[in-house]
Amino acid sequence: MKPGIGVGVMVLKDNKILLGLRNPDKVKASSELQGQGTWTMPGGKVEFMEKLVDAAKRELEEETSLKATDLKLLCISDDMTETAHYVTVGFIVNNYTGEVKTMEPETILEWRWFDLDDLPTNLYKPSQKCIEKYKQGIVYE
Repeated sequence: MKPGIGVGVMVLKDNKILLGLRNPDKVKASSELQGQGTWTMPGGKVEFMEKLVDAAKRELEEETSLKATDLKLLCISDDMTETAHYVTVGFIVNNYTGEVKTMEPETILEWRWFDLDDLPTNLYKPSQKCIEKYKQGIVYE
């Protein structure tokens, strides 16, 4: 097996982060990294011949209807389980257009804003790592 590449997008507004609740059904949550029933940032897999930043913009719009007007590299992490290995590239967006909508309700049940200091305990591991790196000012470790 070879590692996959994923992207995550941290959307911030007034010290709040946008997180979506993944479907608790493993198949519908479509997570090789065991993320069913957890809160996650928008994101997904990078497609063949797609630039990382383009994948992040695409995933953000596909999942939330938001269009990023600027994206900046936030972090890189190695996300591994016994059955999957992804290199996840996190981006941060402070400026965007549109309103948050649940565009893929079979995968993400709802989107909600959380205070960065009061996050749910059941965070999707790649998102949790990205948030921790953001708070610590670390890109990769």
